[in-house]
Amino acid sequence: MRLADLSFDTYRDRLAGRGVVLQTGPFSIEIKSVIPAVVDSVWQLYRDYPCFEDNSFADFHIDIRQPNLFRRWFRPQVNFFFDDYAPFQPLPLNDAFPLLEWGMNWCVANFAHRYLMIHAAVCEKNGRAVIMPAPPGSGKSTLCAALVLRGWRLLSDELTLIDLQHQVAVPVPRPVSLKNESIDVIKHFEPKAYINRSFEDTNKGTIAHMRVATESVDRANECAAPAWVVLPQFKQGSSSQLVKKNRARSFMWLAENSFNYSVLGKEGFEGVAQLIDNCDCYQFTYSELDDAIAIFDKLAEQT
Repeated sequence: MRLADLSFDTYRDRLAGRGVVLQTGPFSIEIKSVIPAVVDSVWQLYRDYPCFEDNSFADFHIDIRQPNLFRRWFRPQVNFFFDDYAPFQPLPLNDAFPLLEWGMNWCVANFAHRYLMIHAAVCEKNGRAVIMPAPPGSGKSTLCAALVLRGWRLLSDELTLIDLQHQVAVPVPRPVSLKNESIDVIKHFEPKAYINRSFEDTNKGTIAHMRVATESVDRANECAAPAWVVLPQFKQGSSSQLVKKNRARSFMWLAENSFNYSVLGKEGFEGVAQLIDNCDCYQFTYSELDDAIAIFDKLAEQT
């Protein structure tokens, strides 16, 4: 059953009561909230995701709620609860839905150590995946959104999970997070893309989220073999340039952007080394999304 198979009233009542359990890749997540921005955004952005009738098991139990009655009226705030534990300080109520998304990333990053976890977008075409580790402001999520709007399959825009035993990227397809200028860039690039309301003045600026294509959700059990590691950098007015980089530096890109490289120890070192051996590594500079798509499509066509 998909979330959209429920009536909105049934969905809203479950979210306020026993919770709604959604499947996102290998993880089942129970979500509870009565906050309107969370209720509406989950309904719009996760409508195609598997939803379970039975709440007997979930990997993560999340509740987005206001801390107390007083704060509901004076400088209202919201908190993220994980198994009734609040790992973060309360944020302004306006940040409720972004906090849910950030919190789900936190859950995976802290408790999914059976995978090598890299802060990177990852997309697939023709059975092969491109991993894009990059710092905030690099244009990583903008490029990722453009790729999936032009035929690439989204595995994740934030967390690349590598099954070290099989050396494959494991999909965790959730809404693509867009920030600040990227929101209007993607709206102009593809007017038909569904992007939810913008949340302004968060601690990461203005945030909006793009709905994932149903195909990416339906293929969430289909892993992909990494073929390329690409470090993207948006540079206004520049031509699109894909420059091959040495493997030693590329190894450091991945290690530096991994959440659990040190936790995994020898397994992490050997896993990153094997991943680099399996991939071609590039630095990519771009300013025009159409040019960027053409270059990535050409990569995907290579045998």
